[in-house]
Amino acid sequence: MYERSIKNNIQSKLFQGRALIVYGARQTGKTTLAKQILEETTGKTLYMNCDEPDVRLALSGRSSTELKAWVGAARLLVIDEAQRVENIGLTLKLMVDEIPEVQVLATGSSSFTLANRIQEPLTGRKFVFHLHPLSTRELLNEEGRLETQRLMKRRLIFGQYPDVVRAGERDAVDILRELTGSYLYQDILMWKDIRKPELLDRLLRALALQIGNEVSYNELAQTLGVDKNTVSTYLDVLEQAFVVFRLNSFSRNLRTELRKSRKIYFWDNGIRNALLNNLNPVELRNDVCALWENFLVVERIKRQQNERSLFQPYFWRTHQQQEIDYIEDQNGALLAAEFKWKAGQKSRAPKAFQTTYSSAEFLRVDPENWLDFVG
Repeated sequence: MYERSIKNNIQSKLFQGRALIVYGARQTGKTTLAKQILEETTGKTLYMNCDEPDVRLALSGRSSTELKAWVGAARLLVIDEAQRVENIGLTLKLMVDEIPEVQVLATGSSSFTLANRIQEPLTGRKFVFHLHPLSTRELLNEEGRLETQRLMKRRLIFGQYPDVVRAGERDAVDILRELTGSYLYQDILMWKDIRKPELLDRLLRALALQIGNEVSYNELAQTLGVDKNTVSTYLDVLEQAFVVFRLNSFSRNLRTELRKSRKIYFWDNGIRNALLNNLNPVELRNDVCALWENFLVVERIKRQQNERSLFQPYFWRTHQQQEIDYIEDQNGALLAAEFKWKAGQKSRAPKAFQTTYSSAEFLRVDPENWLDFVG
């Protein structure tokens, strides 16, 4: 059992008059986390699993009086897989407004459905958290530095979904194949505009081949034989379903900086590799530098999000092809990081960046010091 970093953050927000919403992809451990919080909360608690038809019925279209009767004397109510309940936002609003003595914690695996259903009703009435696959810091806290360092190459390939981390290599392959099959698409295909699962699959494979590179919607559209707007729509849904995310280019001063470019990364290396049906070890791959970049960007963002840091992540590139893999802006303070798979060499920021952003901190991150960057 791994201690999740956001658990303390969630517990610190209990009983403050707002609903707590935990988003995350399937199989990231939302149910396990919610049940841990239930066990550690004093007083009567109640767990409601919305996979159960009678539970969905009990929570849909009910008055505050009916909801009070269902909750009874519980102080903490967990509504798991809340996106399955019709008009869940209105139900949660009633609970927050009319049953303030009860703390509601709702989990949802598909943010595009749950967010659309709760955004307006719960304005000013919620705290939102995101649960990703296990972070390096969470693994580090459980395993120690030596073991986390030793297992780094395996996790570059298989990723850090909880079940994958705990499994042997053969079982990990089977789990990833299941995740990239039914689980990956189950929520996405419920979205009303997604009618072509084969197009979604081709788009994901195209993105998997481009991690670490700038992504052109026009080029993707030409490759897939669709229009640019369709690509944009599908990417929005993949992002909201916690499969991929976009990193925009950073620019403030230089006329030569790219201003509208973006890269797309996968939230988990294992998902990316399974989509390409390539789970070969690092030594047999020609994409290890791209995997390394995807891994470090994701693990840094997980760390900062889990700490509730106020930051914005970017990459930096000029029309002259000068580039930096990762830029982090925290209230105007800049951190620039260059990712190198080969350890022991020295790196410096491009001269144009040094001149323009002279106060920025610059790091070279490689297999010898990566834990200091993400742990």
